[in-house]
Amino acid sequence: MAGTDWTCSHATMHAWEFPDYEHSLPVSEKSNPLTRDIDRASANNIVRMLQACDAQIFQEDSEDTYQRLSSEQVVETMMEVAKRVELILKDPEDSLVVLSGCGTSGRLAFLITTSFNKALRKLNQTSVYSYIIAGGDRALLSSQEAPEDDPKEGVLTLKKVCEGKKQVLFVGISCGLSAPFVAGQLDFCMQHPEVYTPVLVGFNPTHQARGDPMPGCTFTFRSVVQRMQELSKSRKAFLINPAVGPEAISGSSRMKGGSSTKILLEVVLSAAHAATFANTPITHKGILQHMEAYKQTLDITYAQNAEITALLEAAGQSLRCGRRVCYLGWGSVAILGLIDASECNPTFGADFEDVRGFISGGYREMHNNEGPLSSLGPDFCIAHEDFVHLVLPSLNDQDTILLLYTHSDNISEVAKLAHGVREKTSNIHAVYHQVDGDAAAAEQQDVINKLCSSSLQIAWPSSPASGRLRHMWELSTKLLLNAVSTGAHILKGKIYQNYMIDVQVTNSKLYCRATRLLQKLSGYPESKCEEALLKSLYRVDELTIDITSSDITAHTRAARNRTKVVPLALVCLLTGRTLVEAECHLEQQPIVREAVETCLSKLL
Repeated sequence: MAGTDWTCSHATMHAWEFPDYEHSLPVSEKSNPLTRDIDRASANNIVRMLQACDAQIFQEDSEDTYQRLSSEQVVETMMEVAKRVELILKDPEDSLVVLSGCGTSGRLAFLITTSFNKALRKLNQTSVYSYIIAGGDRALLSSQEAPEDDPKEGVLTLKKVCEGKKQVLFVGISCGLSAPFVAGQLDFCMQHPEVYTPVLVGFNPTHQARGDPMPGCTFTFRSVVQRMQELSKSRKAFLINPAVGPEAISGSSRMKGGSSTKILLEVVLSAAHAATFANTPITHKGILQHMEAYKQTLDITYAQNAEITALLEAAGQSLRCGRRVCYLGWGSVAILGLIDASECNPTFGADFEDVRGFISGGYREMHNNEGPLSSLGPDFCIAHEDFVHLVLPSLNDQDTILLLYTHSDNISEVAKLAHGVREKTSNIHAVYHQVDGDAAAAEQQDVINKLCSSSLQIAWPSSPASGRLRHMWELSTKLLLNAVSTGAHILKGKIYQNYMIDVQVTNSKLYCRATRLLQKLSGYPESKCEEALLKSLYRVDELTIDITSSDITAHTRAARNRTKVVPLALVCLLTGRTLVEAECHLEQQPIVREAVETCLSKLL
């Protein structure tokens, strides 16, 4: 396990920027030099590593290789897009701003659009924002990876949402510039410039956009980007794609990719709202000042390093014992809990019961397009009442419960639920956002402190506007929960070095990532690694003609109900064991790195 002396050197912080660092991979798929041994790190060092990785979001330009968040071109494009939003806000009739994405990108599109529509309603203004998520609203709460690969479905969904509109600003979010669902929508927008203005948000340079062919299409994501670049010269399309560094866990774009998406789009939309409703000009300086507030959010959050470490350790212990972690939240910070929980299954191969999120008010508070989804099954039961009926009766001290709320929520309601939970488990913790100087809220908080094993109070200066302050609370909550859930799964053994070893292979992007990962860790050629992947996926020691003649879509369909696909393939590759032998070994030693090293030591 990495010792207590982990330090972040300037050289390591910037190593990913050099052209020869993992040069064949896009930035979003590179491994981060800061976290190379995160699977062996202590809980405290895991938090420190994640903090250093998040700080890379705001790194200044240091090389000519990549443009960054504060680069002049990025800020200028953000200003232009904000002005387009301003035009729609001033004349909303028959107009729409659509945010679309897959997985985490789609969930954040939902969060951001509902937040800004709520702000418009408070001003008695027409709602102009709409979201699209691949797979529909069920993808807000559970992994729906397969629809990401369908560009035609993306187009059909966009046409349905925009029916009858005469002016649409479409924002397609794809952190890796790779999602076919979004590529299809951007292509459609460019075919209909009389209605649509396309904006692409991602975190790779344009030349690193995915170049693989897409089923049923004559274009690739890269060719879409190239056409957008040409149109951007006449401001008929816009690209916002700063590099924010590799993810702490390679390819896990739910982390920095998600945080950067939230920062960029909230800054753009906030600037448009301020220009429309407060006559505040959209300026370069104003954009940078707003981004600086988000940078301070990172500092304020990670100042609680010791408290975050304690939460991570508690959650990790629960998962190692085969128990659960539950987020019980109020308001928009609860939605961040739902989002974080939904990401654990595809990222770590976790069971849906391992990490669950619940929100006060349930679907009444969500305001999602399709309304209540509880009829789809227990995975979609998200109200506190559902927690009380379905989860609370079976709780014990090995389960970890996190309360997520702010000083503006109903603290007496928080205390009431905390009382009920405390009767079943003492392993209950509060994460609480409070504005400096709020004495009344502090007094109410004392009651909850006495019920909880720990209380993490994050104090905020009272200067930002209420809307901006809530955005800061949300980002802070996201950073904290990402750290807790990622760290807990690291402690459970779900990460190998800094790779998602137990990733689900349920779409083409993840299939290619799994093959690359096996190459990286085994040193074997691509063909042998793909063969091992398919054997593990189909649970056979010899591949049939039917398997080898099938396409990736068929393979990813077969993978939907499979677990430990990549770990099994890796053990087989490195040790020559059969699948049955590898499976037995992983059951005895679930921490993959230790399982592999044990196997190899026996072969020597």
